[in-house]
Amino acid sequence: MKVLVYSEKHAAAKDIGWHRGGTKISYYQNGIRKDGSKNFRSLYTLTFTYDFEYDDDNVFFAYCYPYTYTELQDELNMIMADPVK
Repeated sequence: MKVLVYSEKHAAAKDIGWHRGGTKISYYQNGIRKDGSKNFRSLYTLTFTYDFEYDDDNVFFAYCYPYTYTELQDELNMIMADPVK
């Protein structure tokens, strides 16, 4: 359950985009209850530690690989163009 990390300087230096990173990863029930249905559901919190490699860098974190609307449209067009699918 490592988070995804994108560092602009890391990507430029090592030609690596999104990658898994972080340490001391914890995912736990946080005691907050969500009221939206018949049953109360508990909410969860994700915590992690990240050591930044570069000074003055832009670093982004994501729970899953980012997927743009354009990528979705391209994939759907490919599926629709395939007569078998």
